[in-house]
Amino acid sequence: MVDDVGDVSFKGAAKPLSEGATALAARTLACDEAAIQAVIDAESHGGFLADGRPRILFERHYFRKLTNGAYDAQAPDISNASWGGYKGGAAEYVRLQKAFALAPDEALKSASWGAFQIMGANYQAAGYADVRSFCDAMCASEDNHLQAFVNFVQSNGLSDELRRRDWAGFARGYNGPDYARNKYDAKLAAAYALHAAGGPRAQGPRPLRMGDEGPDVVALQQKLGLTADGDFGPTTRAAVVQYQQQHGLLADGIVGAVTRAALGL
Repeated sequence: MVDDVGDVSFKGAAKPLSEGATALAARTLACDEAAIQAVIDAESHGGFLADGRPRILFERHYFRKLTNGAYDAQAPDISNASWGGYKGGAAEYVRLQKAFALAPDEALKSASWGAFQIMGANYQAAGYADVRSFCDAMCASEDNHLQAFVNFVQSNGLSDELRRRDWAGFARGYNGPDYARNKYDAKLAAAYALHAAGGPRAQGPRPLRMGDEGPDVVALQQKLGLTADGDFGPTTRAAVVQYQQQHGLLADGIVGAVTRAALGL
């Protein structure tokens, strides 16, 4: 959490996505649920690190811009005209903490946060009054990550692109003009194809979720080391969420194509 007296632990409740949250968001945006899942895959594969802090990426060129280059000389690793210098995972917090000690709010605005990697500088478009409220929400739950995404997409007029699966158009609006350099649109298209293939109308096995019963659930429970009673109840869902969190997957408690592949089902 973040406050004015120096609490910068970035530790909150770190709750995973609620059952049915992405389906509800898809209805709100009038797009396929697989399209939302594709954005998560392209951006993060899940909103929290194993230690419970939100996934972040600190952008040193952003910090330089927001601080008018005031820290370029003393800290070029976190304030630089060129993007990069990424450490990945928990090491990104070392970079963020160093910047926070110099310019707190500018540092928070210079990181992308959570499952959808929304920049802190976009806190208003994400539905928050200030960047600290935004960051606190990102520490609390993946449901907040999802709602921030919905707000951001609507604020920036990207609903149509997501609905049409215009990945180049969506990538341009979501990730900026340099999206092609990282093949962001291609990543979205591939992730969408994977999730769409695991949907209920696909030829392959449909996703397993709470309420399901049968031999597929037995196989899942055996993989997770649970009592194999064939009933996908709250205990099984909790185990699926834990597995997804530990393996950097979207922690929605649903065993779709990506989670199936990770488990070897």
